[in-house]
Amino acid sequence: MSNRQPTRNAAPPEPEQYAILWPMQTRWADNDHYGHVNNVTYYSYFDSAVNGWLMATTGVDIRELDSIGVVAETSCRYLSELSFPDRLQIGLAVERIGKQSVTYTLAIFREDSDGALHPAATGRFVHVYVDLLTRRPVPIPEQIRKAVMQLVTPSAK
Repeated sequence: MSNRQPTRNAAPPEPEQYAILWPMQTRWADNDHYGHVNNVTYYSYFDSAVNGWLMATTGVDIRELDSIGVVAETSCRYLSELSFPDRLQIGLAVERIGKQSVTYTLAIFREDSDGALHPAATGRFVHVYVDLLTRRPVPIPEQIRKAVMQLVTPSAK
C-alpha cells in the first residue's frame, strides 16, 4: 500500500479513484465571513464521511465499541471553493491498513445540478485504534477491519 502524499502538481482526483462516494450537504453555518466554506470545515466533512460510512457499513454505533479510532494525522489540499448550498460527494478509499491503524485517502467533489462532479479538495486521514478506557493502542476491531477492506482500491499498493 502506498504512503505517498499528493503533490502540488498532482492531477485532480477523479471519482472513479475512490471505492465509495458518500453524499453530504453543505450547511448555512459552513460559510465564513468571506462567503465560502471555511477551511476547517473540510476536515469536518472528512470526519463525518469516514465515521458515517463506518457506522452504516458495520451496522454498529462505533462510539460504543471497546476500542475507538482516534485521529492521529490529517491533511487537506484545497482545489476550489465550496459554498452553501453545494451538494457534495466525499470520495473514500484506503491507502493503508495496519495492525492498529487505517489511513484513508479522501476527496471532496462538488455536485452540479446535472450530477457532474468537480474536485474541491483531497485529503488524508489516519485513525489509530485505542482502548476506550486506557487510550492505549489496540488492534483494529474485526468489524472495522472487515468494513475498511471494502475501501481498498487497485491504486493502493
